[in-house]
Amino acid sequence: MISNLGWEQEYFLVDEALYAARPDLVMTGRTLMGHESAKNQQLEDHYFGAIPSRVQAFMLDLEIEAHKLGIPAKTRHNEVAPNQFELAPIFEETNLANDHNMLIMSVMAEVARRHNFRILLHEKPFAGINGSGKHNNWSLGTDTGTLLFAPGKTPMENLQFITFVANVMAAVHRHNALLKASIMSATNCHRLGANEAPPAIISIFTGSQLAEILSKIKNSDKDELIALAGKEKLDLGVAQIPELMIDNTDRNRTSPFAFTGNRFEFRAVGSSANCASAMIALNAAVAEQLADFKQKVDSRLAAGEGLQHALLAEIKALLLYSEAIHFDGNGYSDEWKEEAARRGLDCETNPALIFDAYLRPSSIEMFRKTGVMNHVELEARNEVKWEMYTKKIQIEARVLGDLAINHIIPVATRYLSILLDNMVKIRTLFPGNKGEELSSQDAATVEKIMHHCSIIKEEVAKMVNARKDANRISEEREKALAYSLHVAPSLEVIRYHIDKLELMVDNEMWPLPKYRELLFIR
Repeated sequence: MISNLGWEQEYFLVDEALYAARPDLVMTGRTLMGHESAKNQQLEDHYFGAIPSRVQAFMLDLEIEAHKLGIPAKTRHNEVAPNQFELAPIFEETNLANDHNMLIMSVMAEVARRHNFRILLHEKPFAGINGSGKHNNWSLGTDTGTLLFAPGKTPMENLQFITFVANVMAAVHRHNALLKASIMSATNCHRLGANEAPPAIISIFTGSQLAEILSKIKNSDKDELIALAGKEKLDLGVAQIPELMIDNTDRNRTSPFAFTGNRFEFRAVGSSANCASAMIALNAAVAEQLADFKQKVDSRLAAGEGLQHALLAEIKALLLYSEAIHFDGNGYSDEWKEEAARRGLDCETNPALIFDAYLRPSSIEMFRKTGVMNHVELEARNEVKWEMYTKKIQIEARVLGDLAINHIIPVATRYLSILLDNMVKIRTLFPGNKGEELSSQDAATVEKIMHHCSIIKEEVAKMVNARKDANRISEEREKALAYSLHVAPSLEVIRYHIDKLELMVDNEMWPLPKYRELLFIR
């Protein structure tokens, strides 16, 4: 068996001069502040429009460089958010595809500089619009070229297809927490659950027609399974499986793990991620499940059951076991979060705690049985994950604290002085109630600016103290947890009040390029 991967690399392009004027983009890869512009992606005009000519020149140059390196780049197009684009290659064996993705991320950055762009691979560089993912289109095949997730033309080929789909569903159900941990990072947690990105709950989308086929097996009793197995043709309630694979809804976009024809699309992987993290966890989980499945089918065969009946009986058991992971509805709804918790799926959203899934007994045993990693290697990797999370939040906190106190507050204070001076002049010229009435709007604005500035200063001081307390912790997991609970929340509070100031302070005085410039100057 061979694992195949076709990744989709989403990214943003920003004019290099504007990028250099945003210290947060330079230092963290994302905008730590910035009010959304009046026009974002609501018209879908970027998604359905032509590729800008300057961007097209970059894409052509990138594709030429990719082909020089043997990277089979095939697809290029606009993505939903303004200044967001996508590159995708032809499917390859997973190890090779992963190497090519790591290489292309480096080449993209180099080629972008030639065209006076900077490339943003951060999962959520801009708030309020789509983030960037790296959808991992994953499939299994044989060394003879047989696709195992593609329905066939004979009953046994269709049974083979259903066998592997059922095993993947069981593996993803058993290790849904681990698969979420494999795609989690300090950067990807901003993207999950927002603006078309899948939620931070792993579920499988099959589409209504495949679901109907699987339901027929799941709901069959023993006699009906024997009847199914005894027929020359496998009667699954449909005339021909190949016509049924592409679901005609767009709901798979909100699924982190969707069946999309002859493959599964792991949509939760982040744009800056190494595909290997997700593929190691997924391939190992499915390998473990297939080994268990074979053992159970062999036991049935040894007991005298026929092959088709043994397969169908075990497939039914897997479908019943993995019922909780199957969800074709709206992954964004609050109802789904409640339902997922009732189903026993992992609903944790704190990255520091999500990484614990690697060290669960079931994960340790799975990696041991498949010979992929031992307990010590898993612990070492988790130490790195926790440390990386801490450092990312630490850098963001330092950058935002610096920008807030040294850039934003001084500018807001200068504008405040202008307003106060204007109020004094108005009240001098028009004494009494008339002057107060004429300057009332300025007075209200002054009060709002002072309120926002006061909260920013308080929150920055609180964040700095929380960071100092967290830095005293020596154990990496506890330090990451402290950063996630006590430092990261301040980033959003500070941002909220800075973004409010952006709408009040004189545009000529504002020290940073705004979203309307970053996203619409091409």
